[in-house]
Order: sequence, then structure tokens, then C-alpha cells
Amino acid sequence: MTKVSFYILGSTDPLDRQQFACRLAEKAYLQGHQVFIHTEDQTQSEAMDQALWAFRPDSFVPHQVLATDNKIEAPVLISHENTAPPKLMDVLINLNPVQPLFFSQFERLAEIINGDEAIKKQGRVRYQFYKDRGYHLDTHQINN
Repeated sequence: MTKVSFYILGSTDPLDRQQFACRLAEKAYLQGHQVFIHTEDQTQSEAMDQALWAFRPDSFVPHQVLATDNKIEAPVLISHENTAPPKLMDVLINLNPVQPLFFSQFERLAEIINGDEAIKKQGRVRYQFYKDRGYHLDTHQINN
């Protein structure tokens, strides 16, 4: 069963949420995991792509944004489509306001919540969704 972790950031800055997603993706990648970052839309997918190139000068996280004609080569994939990734992956970082339909195929799911009221409200709905279905939930307070 998928282990669901909620990471609660104190900030309301959307860039802090993006930076934390980059840190999680880097950590998982360095541990040998295949990571899928599920975003809200194409703009957020492109922003994550750029952020993964630049979030730390000494970091390299091989990644790609999925498109219909892409050859899948990277261990970290980014997509806003509501379809499962085209290959088996084990860590899902969800930046979308709703839980993806395919979340249960992953070993781990990371939900990143910040102080923005809309994001907190959406996060509470997802938390209740997972809880009602018996998923193991962890909550981590992150001091930015």
C-alpha cells in the first residue's frame, strides 16, 4: 500500500513549495528512486523543469517534461496530464490540487502543502481522502 507523506511548509510563497519539491526529487533520485512530479498545468510543469536545473548550483537531477512524442530517458519525470507515467516509478510528488487517479501504483506519495489558504484547504481534502481509504499517513512540519 502507498505510504503518503504530507510536508507542511510555513511559507505562503509558491517558490518555496517548488524548491521543496526540487529537494525531495533530488533526495529520491540520489537514493536510486524513479520520481514522477505531478503538476497542475503546463506552466507549472515548465516551471518545475527550470527549477530542477537551477535550484542548487552543485546539483544535477536528470529529468524531463513528458510530451506525447518524448522518448523516456530520465529517472525524474514531470507531467500535468492525468494519466499514469509511461514506466514503473516508485515516488510521486503531487503538486496538483487533487490526488491523481494513479497514485496507488507508487510506493511513496509526497504532498507538499504551504500556508496558502487554497492549498491548505485542498490538502485537507486529499488528507481526508487518503485517511478514509486506510492509507498510512505521515505529517512533517518543515521550517523553511
